[in-house]
Amino acid sequence: MPNQASLEPTSVVLALLWLTATVNAQLPDPPGQVAPGEHPEHEAYLFAHMVHGDYWRLYYSVSLDGLHWTILNGGKRVFEEYRGHADICQGHDRRYYLVGNRGDDQPDINFWVSDDLIAWKKHGDYVPDLKRVPDYAKAMARIGAPKLFFDQASSQYLLTWHTTHDLGKTDLPEPYWAGQRTLYVTSKDLHTFSDPPRKLFPWNLATIDTLVRKEGDCYYAIFKDERYPTLDWTTGKTIRICSSSHLLGPYSDPGLPVSPGFREAPTLIPSPNGKAWYLYYEQYPGVAYGLSVAASLKGPWFQVSGGTQHRDWDKYSLPPKVRHGSMIPITRNRYDALVTAFNRGPAK
Repeated sequence: MPNQASLEPTSVVLALLWLTATVNAQLPDPPGQVAPGEHPEHEAYLFAHMVHGDYWRLYYSVSLDGLHWTILNGGKRVFEEYRGHADICQGHDRRYYLVGNRGDDQPDINFWVSDDLIAWKKHGDYVPDLKRVPDYAKAMARIGAPKLFFDQASSQYLLTWHTTHDLGKTDLPEPYWAGQRTLYVTSKDLHTFSDPPRKLFPWNLATIDTLVRKEGDCYYAIFKDERYPTLDWTTGKTIRICSSSHLLGPYSDPGLPVSPGFREAPTLIPSPNGKAWYLYYEQYPGVAYGLSVAASLKGPWFQVSGGTQHRDWDKYSLPPKVRHGSMIPITRNRYDALVTAFNRGPAK
């Protein structure tokens, strides 16, 4: 390779310009932040999650911009009773409902309720009858990652989770995961539930970690395509989205991936100014979090740079070791109360 002295003068100038531009490169900030003097539509955020090395347990992180997160309680658990993949929704009575489960091999789904996200009390349990799911005769006694959505239009909760089934003799890799399907029930109060549980999607595709959100008159289901990626199934282990005009479907065919491969546990928040969506997902197992952004849930989506450890390139940051969880918008007063209650500080 020629050294600088052997280059033509024009080449030297071009090389210097390229080097200067590279050194001073600055990625644009993600859309959705508030302009100076503008009041945010969404003032703050809570991330309820587990951490690598302490799976199934509950931790809190908070943010004022939906991009930069700080762990609370000195990096210690915030609620010892909890087990599960944390998911929180604000319900019919404006209280917060937290769902979990004691293990994928346990039969019950568990609920807690809180007025302030600080103190939780047990609300109840639900045991789905997996043997009665229509068109799912070989369902196994497994319950994964239950999630809650309160639909204001119909004044009911949608509870989703994934259950696998026996594929029988198959040459598919990871047949346990290839057999996963998203199941659901509805409820008015999280005490009584529709019966029997049913499959949420009309198509035959392995799905886990499904959450449902509404934008305008359309419902969107965001999930992980759980088939192992191959040349015959190139979308495997990515986050995908489908939509419906009705809460319970039928849902459209899945769209193209909105994440790279080997991502899971999506969680979604509106941006501070309410004009964009921030979709986070974990690069497992506990490697990092990714972020995709769109102006509408129907897309298009683009991926934001983060986790590079270079300030000029990182447009979002999360505490080390955070894993599966649920992000929700909260008020600034709620944020301040959480920080006070859990003594905001770095993880130890």
